[in-house]
Amino acid sequence: MSKLIAFFLLVAGVIHLLPVVGVLGGERLNALYGIALDEPNLQILMRHRAVLFGLLGALLVAAAFVPALRSAALTGGLISVLAFLLLAWSAPVYNEALRRVVIADWIALACLIPALLLHLRSH
Repeated sequence: MSKLIAFFLLVAGVIHLLPVVGVLGGERLNALYGIALDEPNLQILMRHRAVLFGLLGALLVAAAFVPALRSAALTGGLISVLAFLLLAWSAPVYNEALRRVVIADWIALACLIPALLLHLRSH
């Protein structure tokens, strides 16, 4: 059971680590999200967002190997994924790049929910 939880956490962790390349600047952010982020202040905010995703992704990956971190990682991962999916669902339309992010978050959710259930069952 622990190995299955670890697998789910690793998948969700990798998904959360993918946006970290946005730290490298506007060009990477543009490629990730399919929008022009030419305004320097917006780039700072989005690059900071990439750092936060890196932290959450690292926590999820670490929790795959350190069971004591699992509750915190699962909580953070679920809040992040559910918040984004709710925001995307509430939007009238979004571009193809964000559609890929939505799909990735559905995959992350499909990993985090069974990981949470297995984690709760093991306690």
